[in-house]
Amino acid sequence: MEFLASKGDYIRYFKRPLLLILLCIIVLVCTDQDYYSLLGVSKEASSREIRQAFKKLALKLHPDKNQNDPNAHENFLKINRAYEVLKDEDLRKKYDKYGEKGLEDQQQGGRYESWHFYRYDFGIYDDDPEIITLDRGEFDAAVNSGELWFVNFYSPRCSHCHDLAPTWREFAKELDGVIRIGAVNCGDNRMLCRIKGINSYPSLYVFKTGMQPVKYYGDRSKESLKNFAMQYVTSTVTELWAGNFVNAIETSFASGVGWLITFCAERGDCLSYQTRLKLAGMLEGLVNVGWMDCGTQGELCDNLDVSSSTTAYFPPGATINNKEKGGVLFLNSLDAREIYQEVMQHLPDFEIISAASLEDRVAHHRWLLFFQFGEGDKSTMQEFKKLKFLLKDEHIQVGKFDCLSSPTICNKLYVYQPCLAVFKGKGTGDYEIHHGKKILYDIVAFAKESVNSHVITLGPQNFPDKDKEPWLVDFFAPWCPPCRALLPELRKASKHLYGQLKFGTLDCTVHEGLCN
Repeated sequence: MEFLASKGDYIRYFKRPLLLILLCIIVLVCTDQDYYSLLGVSKEASSREIRQAFKKLALKLHPDKNQNDPNAHENFLKINRAYEVLKDEDLRKKYDKYGEKGLEDQQQGGRYESWHFYRYDFGIYDDDPEIITLDRGEFDAAVNSGELWFVNFYSPRCSHCHDLAPTWREFAKELDGVIRIGAVNCGDNRMLCRIKGINSYPSLYVFKTGMQPVKYYGDRSKESLKNFAMQYVTSTVTELWAGNFVNAIETSFASGVGWLITFCAERGDCLSYQTRLKLAGMLEGLVNVGWMDCGTQGELCDNLDVSSSTTAYFPPGATINNKEKGGVLFLNSLDAREIYQEVMQHLPDFEIISAASLEDRVAHHRWLLFFQFGEGDKSTMQEFKKLKFLLKDEHIQVGKFDCLSSPTICNKLYVYQPCLAVFKGKGTGDYEIHHGKKILYDIVAFAKESVNSHVITLGPQNFPDKDKEPWLVDFFAPWCPPCRALLPELRKASKHLYGQLKFGTLDCTVHEGLCN
C-alpha cells in the first residue's frame, strides 16, 4: 500500500465509516517448489537461519563436488534460487504473498559462486554467537536500543575483511556482554550500507543512542579495538574509601541498587582494572561497581572483617559491617563473564502482577509484561533483567503475569502461549503483543515504539465493524516475516495520523473465523 501525499489526502481517501485494508494476506499457493522446504527451514526462519541452511546445502550439493552427477547444476540452481529470494526482504514478501507467480519478473538465482566461495567467504560470522549479524530489517532497532554497538560492515569478497575476521572474533569474545558486537554483510545488504554511507571495507563504526556514529580509523589489533570501544563505555568504577564509603552505600541502597566491591589486600587476588571496568559496563544500571585498597584503608577493611583480597556483591539492604554479612554473595572467580552471570542470578526477578491488581496497574502506568504459563525458563530471563534500566527513560515498568493462575484474564486477552505485551497506561483494552525476536534489543525497540504509537490489538470484543470513524486494520500472521516487518511502519503511520485514522492489528492465527 502506498501512502498518500498529505493528511488531507488520507481523509478524502478513507470516506467510508469503516475501512479495512488487508495489508498482509496469507495465500496458499500451489507451486512446483516450496522454497522453505528446499532449504529445510520454517517460514518463521530468520535471515541468519536461512543463510546457515543454504550454506550447508551448498557445500553438499555444489556441482564442483558432484561432477559425476548430470543433474548437479539443475539441482543447485533450485536451492540457489530459493536462497536468493528468501534472503531479500522484498522478494520474500512477494513470495509469501503470491508464491512463484509473484516472482515472474525476477530472475534471481541463475548464477552462483564456486564451492570455495561458499566454504570460505560466505556468512563469515554466522557461526559466532558473540557476533550479531544484522540485516536491513533489524539494524535500526538494534543500534537504537540504548545499548552500545560496535559494527563491522564488510564484503565477503574483501580480503582485508577476511584478514580482520579472526581478530574480530577474539575481540567479540573478550567484550561479550560489555558492548554489542555486530556485523553487516554489505554484499547482501547493499541498500543498508549505501544509506549508512559505507564506501570501503571493512568499515567499523560505534553506534550509541544520542550521538552520531563514530568511525574507527586505528590499526586492527585486538588491543586497539578494545581501547577504542571502551572509550564509549560510560559506566564508572568507584574507588571506595573512608570518606565516601558510607554515603555511597546508603545512597545506592536507598535507590534499590546494590554494590559489587573488590577489596584489594596484600594476600590473595582482587579484580584487575580491566575486569572491574568490564563488569561496570556489563552491569550498568543494575549494580554499582567499586574497589577498595586495603593497603591505604586498613582500618575500614578491618571494620568490614576483610583480611585478604575478596570480591562480593552486596544487595540493597545487605548487612556489611559484621562478620555474618547477611545476604552478601561472595565470588571466587576472577573472570568477568562468570561473575556477571552469578550476580545476574542473584538479582531479584520481575514483580509478579496478580489478577486482582492487573487492571488497576496497567490503567495508571506503562507496562511490559511477560505472560507465562508456570515458571518458564529462568535461564533466558537473566539477560532481560536489563530491561528495567533500558526502558527507564520511557517510564515503562516490567513485570510478569502467570496465566496458569489466572486463565480467565489470559483468555480474555487471547493469550494462549508465552509472550510479551506492552500496556500503554490506559487499561487492558489498549495493548500490543510482541511478535518479533525474543532478544533484548528487539524487545527494547518494540516497547519504545509501542508505548508511543496508537496501534491496538483487535479481537471479536473490540473489532470496529460498527465504528463510525475510519480504521486501518492489519490482518496478519505472526509466522509471516514480511507481516512482522510491516508492524513498525504501521506504528509510525499511527503517530503521523493520530486523531484522523485509527489503527489496529488482528492476528489471523488466533482469530481465523473473524479474518475469514
